[in-house]
Amino acid sequence: MKTVITYGTFDLLHWGHVRLLERASKLGDKLIVGLSTDEFNAIKHKEAYHSFEHRKYILEAIRYVDLVIPEENWEQKINDVKKYDVDTFVMGDDWRGQFDFLKEYCEVIYLPRTEGISTTKIRTDLRL
Repeated sequence: MKTVITYGTFDLLHWGHVRLLERASKLGDKLIVGLSTDEFNAIKHKEAYHSFEHRKYILEAIRYVDLVIPEENWEQKINDVKKYDVDTFVMGDDWRGQFDFLKEYCEVIYLPRTEGISTTKIRTDLRL
């Protein structure tokens, strides 16, 4: 069984998020999503519209996602890869190179982002 993991805030969930999760899930048999907690988002100076509990509830309803775990800090990724016996780590290509340190523990893949949609774009458009 091949396990894939990805991380993110997944706020204002949109079709680009779902497409990323779909593509990530096709790289293995099980997809784990490390979901940024509200406390971790505060450390990153990000504020999610939806609470961690609501974002987790939404992600758990997506058929491509097998398990949602809390992401509480930057450093936990190596431990998660080991704990969950992860084969592949996946992130959007705007993070290219940032997680190459995980190549010692698993395959690292950066997937292209879906053009024309992002949480930032949604937030900007809603302010019009």
